[in-house]
Amino acid sequence: MLLIQGSAGGTTLTGTLFERGERAPTFKGAPDEDAPYVWVCDEFYEVESGGSEMEVGGQPMNVAFESPMPRGFDTRQQAIDAAEEHVRTQFARIGIAPTDVEVEVEKAEPGAEI
Repeated sequence: MLLIQGSAGGTTLTGTLFERGERAPTFKGAPDEDAPYVWVCDEFYEVESGGSEMEVGGQPMNVAFESPMPRGFDTRQQAIDAAEEHVRTQFARIGIAPTDVEVEVEKAEPGAEI
């Protein structure tokens, strides 16, 4: 399992990439369990009122979260590329340039290599 994390504006978004042989979560909308790689991560966007208040770039902002949208992939690289794009897109939805998002990929097990 890989954790793919994007950070920008003083906040972080982390999603999970389940790899071949790992059991991905099963819930309504989950991809075919036969997909070798499954990416799961929240989606969020700015709202005028309601949602959760968070600080982004030193400014308060109300953010609403959508249910995770799991996606299945055939290769590890396709999954990582899509995960990085997903994380950058979420930050763009709250006004942060995708180029300002620092993305890290790490194994969930301590000391494991990617």
